[in-house]
Amino acid sequence: MPRPAWSLHAYLLIEPDDQLDLFACREVRVHLLARQLELGQHADRTLCGGLLPAQPLLLPVGRAQLKDQRLCLECLKVLQLQKQGQY
Repeated sequence: MPRPAWSLHAYLLIEPDDQLDLFACREVRVHLLARQLELGQHADRTLCGGLLPAQPLLLPVGRAQLKDQRLCLECLKVLQLQKQGQY
């Protein structure tokens, strides 16, 4: 069965750990990033535009993770816009 054009499978979740360093968000938040690198895009940035930590802990994204209270609201907003084809 073909996969729909938009899917949560296209994204990864960055789980915060002890390495909230210079490259990471300074708050304890989980961020989303595109699984597939695209030409012309910053490969080292989250959906909200933040830099990735030095050694990110990457996890698959499911509907349950979208309800996590720690999820970056800007990442979620971009995800919803991409789902609607507006971003």
